[in-house]
Order: sequence, then C-alpha cells, then structure tokens
Amino acid sequence: MAYWLAIAAAIAFAFGTVLQQRGTMDTAAGEDDPKFLLQILHKPVWLAGAGCQGVGWVLQAMALDRGSLVVVQSLTALSLVIALPLGMWLTHQHIGGREGIGAALTLVGIVVFLSAGQPQGGTSHPSAASWWAACLITLGLVATLAVVGNRFHGSAKALTLGAAAGLGFGLQAAVTKTFVTEIGGGVIGLLGSWSTYVLIVSAVSGFVLQQSALKTGVLAPAMASANSVTLFSSVILGIAVYGEMLSKSGAGHSASAFSGLAVAIIGIAFLAGSEPPEQTTPTVADSTAAT
Repeated sequence: MAYWLAIAAAIAFAFGTVLQQRGTMDTAAGEDDPKFLLQILHKPVWLAGAGCQGVGWVLQAMALDRGSLVVVQSLTALSLVIALPLGMWLTHQHIGGREGIGAALTLVGIVVFLSAGQPQGGTSHPSAASWWAACLITLGLVATLAVVGNRFHGSAKALTLGAAAGLGFGLQAAVTKTFVTEIGGGVIGLLGSWSTYVLIVSAVSGFVLQQSALKTGVLAPAMASANSVTLFSSVILGIAVYGEMLSKSGAGHSASAFSGLAVAIIGIAFLAGSEPPEQTTPTVADSTAAT
C-alpha cells in the first residue's frame, strides 16, 4: 500500500510543481524581488498547484506511516520524470534527447535501487541526539546553499536553490514520519511536540527556496536538484536517524542498490543541464490576462 500511496504522491507533486512554476512566471516581480512570493497568492494557477502539493503531502504522510522513509522518498522522486511532459505543455520547457536520457536513467536507477536494496524499516522512535544532529546539520547546509544560490542566475541559481529546497524537503519527510505517529495525541499534544515546529520550519524554508528556484523559469534543473538532494538526504536520514537498512541480503545487494541510486542521480544530473524556455514578447492581451 505504501508503494501506491508514494506513486500517487509523486503524481500530485509533479502537477503541483508545474502549476506553481506557471504561477511564479506570471508574476510581475523579477526573480530577485521577494515580492513575487506575495504576488503568487493572487494567481489561481499557483493556488491550484499549492492544492496539488497539499494532496501530495497527505499521500506522502500516509505512505510514510506504512513504509520505509527510503522507499517512499525513492518513489516520490519520480515526480521529476512525470513533471517533464507537463512542463513542456504548461510552461514551454525544452524537452530533447538529453532530458529523455536523464528521465530514463532516473527511472531505471530508482527501480534498481528498490529491487536490489530491499530497504527495511528501522526504529519508529529515533534518539534525541540523532535528531538534533540531523536538524542542525541540515538547516546549516540549507542556509549556506541559499546564500550562495542567490548570487547566481538562470540554471545555476535554479540548481543551487533547488538543492537547498531538497535538503529542507528531505528533513520535512523524515520529520513527517515521526509527526504522523503523534497525531493521535490531539491538538494539545501536537503543540507540545518538537516535531510540529521542525516540520513547519523545514516546510516553509523548502517552500520559499523551491518557489525561488522555479521563478528562474528553468524547470528541469530546479526539480532535478531538489529531487536528487531530497532522495539522497532521505537515504542518509533513513539510515542515520531511523536505523533503516538498505538490504539484509549481503554486501552484493547493497552494492547493487547504491549503483542504482548512483544511476538515478546521474540521470537527474543530465536533467540539470536543461536550457530555459525561450522568452516571448508579451502582447497587450497577455499582459492584461496576467494581471
């Protein structure tokens, strides 16, 4: 059941990301102007994307409640492959041979990783020390990448800010796995739980950084870096925090699993080199419709 919920989450995330990019590109503010984060709230297409993202998070949380963090995050990483044709249709992204190879490698790598690795669930109650280390290291890396990324433009900016968002989303997914076990305690219990506040901080930071990456207009690098870093950080957090195991069948299976993960990341790297869509000169009608 966790597999199907994770795939459904990937579909929802793909639709949500592309619709949100369409909304960010329609705002009047430039990519270096944070005002666009307020302007997107008035764009129906962006709000529709936010709704899809919300559905995706609920499905992801349901999957995490039933399955391994590593498995669920590997499957939700497929949102990148699903988003490519949607981006070609909705935001006029360039999808050529490079993108096709990247999507194929990503898909094959994830399938190999899951089939060879056979990820096993670990503890449902990680230690406080492991959580402190995970949160502080992740947030420090997010802040560093955010500062560096804002010095770039175009694909480089999309790639760097997408990576920062991916770290935030990886932590968000890891915390969600703990958060769903605490929902039964009611609102008072959630308000007194550390996981609620870490979930909010990681989600908000990931949201702002992802929207900034999408605002560059280049979908593939933004999603490629976000998905690869989310997947990689989720594997690390799954092992380091939850004690999950990639395989119980020996070193050979573990090596094959990591090889599959490497192939997926190489595929994502191919996608990261995509060119931005051609800019067209807006007509008076287009300008009116965008306001």
